Amino acid sequence: MEQITRINHVGLRVRSLERTRAFYEKLGFEFIVGPVGPEPVAIMEHPTGININFILNASADASEDNILMDKPVKHAGFTHIALEIDDRAAVKRYLDEAGVAITETVELPDGAVFFFVRDPDGNVIEFHHPG
Repeated sequence: MEQITRINHVGLRVRSLERTRAFYEKLGFEFIVGPVGPEPVAIMEHPTGININFILNASADASEDNILMDKPVKHAGFTHIALEIDDRAAVKRYLDEAGVAITETVELPDGAVFFFVRDPDGNVIEFHHPG
């Protein structure tokens, strides 16, 4: 459909606004509003225009495992968001200084490198450096 112009936002279900907000602020996201609406939702946006809606109704007793990534049975659904970067050494250094653990790194034959981190609810974020 040619009328689609870009991704407007990504929605992630989380347990705690305070914990989520603190984590994503480390990545440069700014708090916009929330909680608002019936779900409720909080919105954060990166200066590049990347917008994430945090749905604040995850069960407190939910498993720490993210079933879309960590279980042998692969469920349908979104598994991660990928943020493109232009300086992987600087991003890795920044994440290390911020106390954000890199959980996996993948290097492709074309020179592309991507690495993954987890937010406090186990949602996966990929930092993608093209080859």
